[in-house]
Amino acid sequence: LAAFIELAREVGLWVFVRPGPYACAEWDFGGLPIWLLAHPDIKVRCLDPRYMAACEAYIQKIAGVLRPLLVQNGGPVLMIQVENEYGSYGNDRGYLAALKEMREKAGIPGPFSTADGATPYMLEAGSIPGCAIGLDPAASEKEFAEAEKLGRNVPIFCSELYPGWLTHWGEPWARAATEDTLKDLRWLLDNKKSFSLYVLHGGTNFGFWAGANMGKTYQPDVTSYDYDAPINERGEPTPKYFAIRDLLAGYRPAGASSLPDLPAPLPAIEIPDIALDASAGLFDFLPEAVRLPQPKPMEALDQSHGFILYRTRLVGHHSGKLTIRDLHDYANVYIDGEYLGSLDRAKDENTIEIPKSDPPAETLDILVEGMGRINFSQYLIDRKGITERVTLNGMTLMTWDIFRLPMDQRFIAGLRFEGEHSSRPAVFFKGTFDLAKTGDTYLDMTGWKKGLVWVNGHNLGRYWEIGPQKRLFCPAPFLVKGRNTIVVFDLHQTAPAFIRGLKTLE
Repeated sequence: LAAFIELAREVGLWVFVRPGPYACAEWDFGGLPIWLLAHPDIKVRCLDPRYMAACEAYIQKIAGVLRPLLVQNGGPVLMIQVENEYGSYGNDRGYLAALKEMREKAGIPGPFSTADGATPYMLEAGSIPGCAIGLDPAASEKEFAEAEKLGRNVPIFCSELYPGWLTHWGEPWARAATEDTLKDLRWLLDNKKSFSLYVLHGGTNFGFWAGANMGKTYQPDVTSYDYDAPINERGEPTPKYFAIRDLLAGYRPAGASSLPDLPAPLPAIEIPDIALDASAGLFDFLPEAVRLPQPKPMEALDQSHGFILYRTRLVGHHSGKLTIRDLHDYANVYIDGEYLGSLDRAKDENTIEIPKSDPPAETLDILVEGMGRINFSQYLIDRKGITERVTLNGMTLMTWDIFRLPMDQRFIAGLRFEGEHSSRPAVFFKGTFDLAKTGDTYLDMTGWKKGLVWVNGHNLGRYWEIGPQKRLFCPAPFLVKGRNTIVVFDLHQTAPAFIRGLKTLE
């Protein structure tokens, strides 16, 4: 963090820090630490003593980094945000005041700001006296007037103006018209309002860090955070960027120096078809199980991300209607080692029929993928795995062996790959490719179903055939000259497809 802020100073920028503890940002759990969810009755973003103790420890740590970088101490940091869009979540202004006081006691005197939608109830609940008021978004007299009605006598600014937008799995790519952004910017500039573009550059939710929303149903975010932003996922300026740059150039004061040249673009490379000729079945590499009377979510078992496998022996009922209460978020169901089908929380699926068989079914396996935790509004408590219980024809199934599968570097490094492919879905595939030079690339996963990709041990994130994202960004620093290794875990594929590297997201 300090190095990033120092770099901003080197290139002549001032810094507005929005450090949370809750930040949203389409990030898993909105940036809150996953281990909070190990407390079964934890309450977040309020004065719950356990949550506030975690906030204080975090604020003390961040304050130690920020103090020498504050503008009062000769640094580039102009302002700190207290919390983020709290008026969309709760109304405990005592909680907001406590966060502000924690920072002051830690040697951060401000100035401070809040950020909320430009609506009366959000502003009343989410802003506090003495803090600048950020509006998410605002580009009209009416929106700024709502904040003025509070009579706080503090600066009011647009803390988030959206030149793009986020995308969920199964949706078309979100797009924002450049002219709409330019129209809003003209109004802000003409009326001398301060603003922040959210976002100028989005980047990538590598690994398991993409968040989710809850609308009518669960909505997990794609891996890419390209966001249709002015600077795209891999750092290239887009036509939208140049349009904004040209507009801003027209508002420079008389006699201002000419705009600097842009840096040379980062190199991008293509990679010919990569063959994945070795595999490892997940069920051949299960860790030691935890035996529990009923299922528990990942967080109760000291696991933050990845997958979790629940196994039980069927007693009493051996076929019929299987119900998972509640599934978070995607499950493969197996009977006696044979794949039965999948359930998807995003489709409100939580039941599947176990057919009658002779002999009767004995073993039930439920492999659950925890996707992004909800990062906004009322449903932040979003534990992963099976969060309540499993029934068969209404009978609660008891006595479970639970296998934690975090899919971290240590787990991936421990896999042993062979040439023959497993016939049971949930398979790792491995291949190698050689490079004479490195550069950014996008791995095309068009021939695959649903899973994750690691390159030289780096988790590139999730892919899913439902789209819209079919290519995963692999930045040049993840690659090496010479031999590179790729591992794919697919929930449904039992034979590999080819993968190639391309230069663009689409």
